[in-house]
Amino acid sequence: MQVQELTRRERERIRQRQEILQAALKLFSEKGYHNVSMHEIAASAEFAIGTLYKFFSNKEDLYKALIMEQSDRFHSALTAAIESTQDPVEQLRRYVQTKGEIFRSNASVIRLYFAETRGASFNLMAGLDQDIRRRREAFLMKLTAIFAKGIAMRRFSPITEPYILAVSLDSLCNGFLFLWLESPDRFPYPENPDDILNILFMGLLREQPD
Repeated sequence: MQVQELTRRERERIRQRQEILQAALKLFSEKGYHNVSMHEIAASAEFAIGTLYKFFSNKEDLYKALIMEQSDRFHSALTAAIESTQDPVEQLRRYVQTKGEIFRSNASVIRLYFAETRGASFNLMAGLDQDIRRRREAFLMKLTAIFAKGIAMRRFSPITEPYILAVSLDSLCNGFLFLWLESPDRFPYPENPDDILNILFMGLLREQPD
């Protein structure tokens, strides 16, 4: 089936929306969500204020679009990483490596989200957190399937439920990444994914037959 190309006007709208989101991210990261106005975002993006309201009904709508767009990108990148091979060990390695790469290259978004989540009282966060949790749970089920496959193939020992193993690995990665956020020089995220995976693998991998 032939994919219909976007019109010039559609491409222009996509460009404008992305420039608005990038301007908002920069301001939110520098000043915090509550200290930025729609007028400031419009000025930074070099658009009239009316242009912003063509895309977003208010600042909360813009913030949610920004975070959810990044969340979708993260989810897509992680899914592509684990689907690029069928070997369960290599799938986990690519997950650990890719998660570190996208987290570190999008640190401003991560810091913004967690800064606002910790102290936020505005209504948006309730709905936003639910959306983020749904995406995380969907990906955890993909990790669960990898562990289940590894156990079925006798590559992994059935030490506990595959879902618990998925949550454990996800939590390990998050722990390393949060340390990196706090002190990148003191706690660099491991370049070798096995530095994290071996915390599980030392008791998880079966010895291969001769």
